[in-house]
Amino acid sequence: MGRKLNSMIAAIALLGVAFIACAPAFAQDTQTPAPAPAAAGGPTVLEQLQAQYKMVKMGTDSNGPTVLEEGTVLAIQKGGILGVPSSSPKPCPAKYENSTLKPPSGWCVQGRKQGGLHGFGAIASHIPGGGNASSPDTSSTRFFNKGEKVYPASLNVDVKDEKIAFDVVACDTCNQTNPPTYYKAEVDFQFAPGFLEKGDVGKIEDTIGEVFQVDNSSQDAGQQAQPAAPADQQQPAAAPAAPAAPAQPVNIQIGQTIDQVVAALGQPDKTVNLGAKQIYVYKDLKVTFINGKVSDVQ
Repeated sequence: MGRKLNSMIAAIALLGVAFIACAPAFAQDTQTPAPAPAAAGGPTVLEQLQAQYKMVKMGTDSNGPTVLEEGTVLAIQKGGILGVPSSSPKPCPAKYENSTLKPPSGWCVQGRKQGGLHGFGAIASHIPGGGNASSPDTSSTRFFNKGEKVYPASLNVDVKDEKIAFDVVACDTCNQTNPPTYYKAEVDFQFAPGFLEKGDVGKIEDTIGEVFQVDNSSQDAGQQAQPAAPADQQQPAAAPAAPAAPAQPVNIQIGQTIDQVVAALGQPDKTVNLGAKQIYVYKDLKVTFINGKVSDVQ
């Protein structure tokens, strides 16, 4: 009996030693590797994209949704982007991959076609007095047309799945939509394996630009031409103004501040924010700032 007991104790001890020896290897095999940064020690892909696209800030007033702060105006370049009312919980995303945009489909679209109200909302709509006749119709959807203007609303970069989710909101003032609708939509940009890990933001922006192109003419959006006054009410033409003096050449110097450069050259076509280092890209000029002052001009 004593010999059997000693054998059992020895076997249990051997199993315990084997488990302790294998535990570190098992822990290493089950750990999930962290996604690689876009650039070692530099800004992430998301931070660089957020520096290029100013997000719209939405709020509400007595009339419903409203724009509190405008964002970068984008012009839609592809058909197939489904807009849903601003009151909807989430858009039905379209997918852009290999230069092809696939409109949303499946349960998301079918659910909206069948009424858009679910759970208590669907029950309340059948109870006398349970529905709100003035509430927006959440079942109403429409596809955005090519050329329509939108604001970027949010960006989400998923390096693991090689996907960027890009949400937009209709720029109703740009499209001269009255009353405003503030339809929203989402496009998921799918990239090849390993693409986002490289952090080539220039190529990423080019891909996004195939669907949402920055609209540089947005400063004139929403302005309508006024009809000409009748001939008998027209004011006499003013005398021609004296010729203006020749414009002085723009002089950009090392050490100037960002405000001084913008005052001389205007707003840049693109900006790159790398923390203490910023780059302003103009049509034929590139100005580099370090800590807010000009360090290089090319």
